[in-house]
Amino acid sequence: MEVVLLGTGAADGWPNPFCDCDSCRTTMARGQVRAQTAALVDDILLLDCGPEVPRSAVRAGRSLSRVRHLLLTHAHPDHVGPMALLMRSWVSVAPLDVVGPPEALDLCREWVAPDAAVRWIPVAAGDVVDLDGYRIRVLGAAHRVQRDGDCVLYEVAADTRKLLWATDTGPLPESTMDVVSGAAYDAVFLEETFGDLVEHAGDHLDLRTFPQALAALRNVGAITGRTDVVAVHLGHHNPVDLPDRLRPFGARIVDDGTVVPVGAGVPVGAHPNGSAVRPTRSATESSTSVGR
Repeated sequence: MEVVLLGTGAADGWPNPFCDCDSCRTTMARGQVRAQTAALVDDILLLDCGPEVPRSAVRAGRSLSRVRHLLLTHAHPDHVGPMALLMRSWVSVAPLDVVGPPEALDLCREWVAPDAAVRWIPVAAGDVVDLDGYRIRVLGAAHRVQRDGDCVLYEVAADTRKLLWATDTGPLPESTMDVVSGAAYDAVFLEETFGDLVEHAGDHLDLRTFPQALAALRNVGAITGRTDVVAVHLGHHNPVDLPDRLRPFGARIVDDGTVVPVGAGVPVGAHPNGSAVRPTRSATESSTSVGR
């Protein structure tokens, strides 16, 4: 399984284009620009799709032409950029599944022609969906748009590989911890939005709660010594020495466009900032089924 991180930034990215704080000035001077967080799995699954994501894919040298399943975590605008569906319709009539909470799907429907080969799959925590050989387990998030339960996280499993896509969320709910107990993920992509800012609503993680969340996942066997932990959804409240701050907790950050091979164990050949790149591997499509 291969994951391309098309973006690793928070809703406003990092740096925030309207901000002149030290963090934003330094990252801009370094050319370290992070777009809204999203990931491409084996060229077939797209995890979240904010308005910046299609162009981020092009900048990363990746085509979205083979995407057949779009998984949306929730209806916040940095995770749902519905114009991507219109852009896709101008060049493709291939089938597409759009999976997510009902409110996220509702934002997309008017961008799709009534006769388009698009299947809408509303989900909630506890559901399981099988797509082209990928088993998608829907998990609860400590995050909300309008109501409790309208935001989800995803476990994606194929063959013997398994990852956790955990953004946006605060400290993981007890119900989610029960489900992921013993999961022994190959890779965990966990949000770390607020950095050194710890006075905020509890629906995101910071440098105080992020290590606590990792410790909780380790305690239940969701993270093991071979799990690659990558912090995503990074905002400008983070320090510029974030790689050093995360290293003691067994986590790293990567640049936008980085290829993360899931199941490779402890990353090797890492760049000084913690990123590692691996060759592309395409996935083979198979029949699609949906379960609960």
